[in-house]
Amino acid sequence: MKFRRTLLLIHWAFFGVATLAFGVPSDEQFLAAREAARSADKARLERLAPTLEEHELAAYVDYWRLLLDLKDADASTINAFLARHETTYVGEKLRADWLRQQGRKQQWASFDGEYPRLVQADQELACYALQSRRAQGDKRVADDALSLWLTLLEPPESCYPVLEALIVDKRVLADSVWERIRIQFEANKIAAALFSMNYLPASQTPEKKQAQAVADAPMPWLSRLPSDFASSRLQRELAALAIQRVARNDPRMAAEQLSRLAGALGAREKGWAWSQIGWQAAQRHLPEALDWYRQAGDTPLSDETAQWKVRAALRAHDWASVRATIERMPAPLAAQPAWVYWLGRAYRAGGRLEEANALFAKIAGRPDFYGNLANDELGRPTSPPVRATPPSAEELARLRANVGVQRALAFFRLNLRTEGTREWNWALREMSDRELLAASELAKRAGIYDRAIAAADRTREEHDFTLRYLSPFSEHVRPAARNQALDDAWVYGLMRQESRFVSSARSAVGASGLMQLMPATARWVANKIGLKDFSPARVNDTETNVLLGTTYMRLVLDSLDNQPVVASAAYNAGPGRARRWRADRPLEGAIYAETIPFSETRDYVKKVMSNAVYYSALFDGKPQTIKGRLGVVPPRSGSEAKADELP
Repeated sequence: MKFRRTLLLIHWAFFGVATLAFGVPSDEQFLAAREAARSADKARLERLAPTLEEHELAAYVDYWRLLLDLKDADASTINAFLARHETTYVGEKLRADWLRQQGRKQQWASFDGEYPRLVQADQELACYALQSRRAQGDKRVADDALSLWLTLLEPPESCYPVLEALIVDKRVLADSVWERIRIQFEANKIAAALFSMNYLPASQTPEKKQAQAVADAPMPWLSRLPSDFASSRLQRELAALAIQRVARNDPRMAAEQLSRLAGALGAREKGWAWSQIGWQAAQRHLPEALDWYRQAGDTPLSDETAQWKVRAALRAHDWASVRATIERMPAPLAAQPAWVYWLGRAYRAGGRLEEANALFAKIAGRPDFYGNLANDELGRPTSPPVRATPPSAEELARLRANVGVQRALAFFRLNLRTEGTREWNWALREMSDRELLAASELAKRAGIYDRAIAAADRTREEHDFTLRYLSPFSEHVRPAARNQALDDAWVYGLMRQESRFVSSARSAVGASGLMQLMPATARWVANKIGLKDFSPARVNDTETNVLLGTTYMRLVLDSLDNQPVVASAAYNAGPGRARRWRADRPLEGAIYAETIPFSETRDYVKKVMSNAVYYSALFDGKPQTIKGRLGVVPPRSGSEAKADELP
């Protein structure tokens, strides 16, 4: 037996793999197979594959083997894999890969046979489906493709034949091409906009160098405009685009240029340019923003420019403009909870109380920022719903038997969080409330807190807010919050948004740990409090991370007049910015949050403050109001310069 064991060890060493126990495929082998697949090492992958047939993630090994030979794969082999894994995430992955391959080859018969079975939406494949329909003479393709013309600003390669067919078939003319270009400029998709100029009629197509100059050096280009430029649509359109580019850096300079050229521009170019200046001014909280928006007249506003017109009106306390702008929004945009709430506020300011309350009632009870605000408007403090019955042992056992859940947990065990999250989300896709609660409890017990929250967040009728608003690591968080005299509901609300309690979390910009501390911030706070033997490696240590994070929260709060809503913005975007986003007069906390220029920070602050409401209700056992937490933000003052000293 000892001799056989030695031979086996030699065998595994020879092939570059190892096992944790004989006869049991190891995680090390699986990771080796994954690396072989990533490096396209077919030979090594084939050697490893037979040893992993009993591993929970064996299907992925089979998937990788097929993927490496997909160009030459036989349809029957693909179909056999899909049949074995029909309802699984790995099956969906291979189906999408196979469809892309068939689309590139324009093998429409096999593509059409498989495409209806795809579950997850995929724009690249949707365009291949449109190509297939067009190849078969379907006249309705153009109608479906038209909906993409103004929304698909950076199309995948498969969409270009569909969009270009609209030009060939004369379903899209010059006006629509210029509209697409303007939208792409708004979205700062300049390369895509310059490409779209190729679709213009020859008389309106700028030279490449000229178009690039408009995008890269708009002020010099405007200064060289000939006196007779108004006679050329091309020159007028480019002038409007150049003004838009100037406005991105200096709205006041753009307004000067537009005032100088306004007489030569058509109503369409002029109105759009004023809307762009108003939009950029609104994001900078300039007092002229609303006046510049008004000069746009009845020019249709994009969703983004319309929303910022409302925000400019909120900063100015111009409720009539708030009401008029929201009432002119497209119905899907106006139906969003933000604009339902602010329209209700505008109606209330105008004395239309019954209509206001009807709007508040539409969104009251939603477990989010606007639902909380609507609750307050109706005099219904926010509290968690009745807690659902905890999942039974049988319900938990059924969840453990779910193949998708098993694979997700295996990925998390291997610290492959991206793959684990995808498997987890796929498994949760059609679960009932009872199954979701069981999944949440299972993830909580495994210490996978972000997935526990994700599962509990999906319930529709039965809820458990102790799972939605988990409060782990209390042995570190509660004492640290108490030592800094911080509201632990706010600390947990911020931490939930920062990391979902993943202690190893690391952001794209390098923030680490439960409280997502940047290296420079962690080092600065450690020096501030005299933390001995501090090193960057300690930032992910739970106790150290919470100590530094709560200390920083206190320092930020002190520097910003103890305003949690402003301090939350500072934690995400920096104290200097949070201070500058104040107004010259007292500003309602909800309006401060709504008018934060950075979309990521704006969403972050709303979620942190709503999270804190629910944590407070759970901790104290009492209903809460979000307006009480948001308060009134005092005006800017010179005494706040110390905020800029913080990292």
